[in-house]
Amino acid sequence: MEADLSGFNIDAPRWDQCTFLGRVKHFFNVTDPRTVLVPEWELDWAKVMVEKSRMGTVPPGTRVEQLLYAKKLYDSAFHPDTGDKMNVIGRMSFQVPGGMIITGFMLQFYRTIPAVIFWQWVNQSFNALVNYTNRNAASPTSVRQMAVSYVTATTAAVATAVGMNTLTKRAPPLVGRWVPFAAVAAANCVNIPMMRQQELIQGICVKDRNHNEIGHSRRAAAIGITQVVISRITMAAPGMILLPVVMERLEKLRCMKRIRVLHAPLQVLLSGCFLIFMVPVACGLFPQKCELPVSYLEPELQDTIKAKYGEPVPYVYFNKGL
Repeated sequence: MEADLSGFNIDAPRWDQCTFLGRVKHFFNVTDPRTVLVPEWELDWAKVMVEKSRMGTVPPGTRVEQLLYAKKLYDSAFHPDTGDKMNVIGRMSFQVPGGMIITGFMLQFYRTIPAVIFWQWVNQSFNALVNYTNRNAASPTSVRQMAVSYVTATTAAVATAVGMNTLTKRAPPLVGRWVPFAAVAAANCVNIPMMRQQELIQGICVKDRNHNEIGHSRRAAAIGITQVVISRITMAAPGMILLPVVMERLEKLRCMKRIRVLHAPLQVLLSGCFLIFMVPVACGLFPQKCELPVSYLEPELQDTIKAKYGEPVPYVYFNKGL
């Protein structure tokens, strides 16, 4: 017996996006690292199925489960604004495999200056690609802006790491292990705003509840980007703060002293254990579709809204990106 798909809306969220738990469930689904291994032809099939579902031309015999799976693949691999396929490394579903390798090695090789510089450079290259891939596509970023963002964030991360390494040489060993997190947090505060500076300059598109474009707001962009920065730092914090404590104790064990070659792989594995939970949790901290009181907007945009609608409009909405 075929399922009745007449009332099925493929763009309707499966879980309540107004609640933190609902958003976490959504991102557990979307950031599933297994989707990175899905072949290109299957991703293309998912896009076709999503588009057909939107037009109401789903092939006979299609089940709801198939459409939900197609939507999962579509959300994990295609940009929400443009519908274009994103590069694999920049997808949020690649945060676990990519992040665990980089984080594990940053935490392992933190003692020498060359190692610190190299792994901070690798991390910021990865972050720059992720930030560009998940940007708000309505605000294009030039090659020059991307280059400036990349160089600035990398310099900030390296300077923070090298400077704090120098200052903490006489501090307890555990303090030195926390230096990579300080560098990552500092770089995120630079990398994300710089990569998305066009949104801060020109404003981000805000819409009414019926998805009609109202205008562009710089204040909305600042709020959205701030939330993204907080999410990224939260994503890294548990692993980069707690894992050094764990490794500090483990490395004192006699058996661990005999297998030093396995310390780095162990840190990579443990980093992955943290990230597999923290990626969806951090992405779900704030709603993707942000609701902002009109009173927070620029005065000229408030006047435009009053003139256009002729009645009080309490909220506007915008997509903050990831």
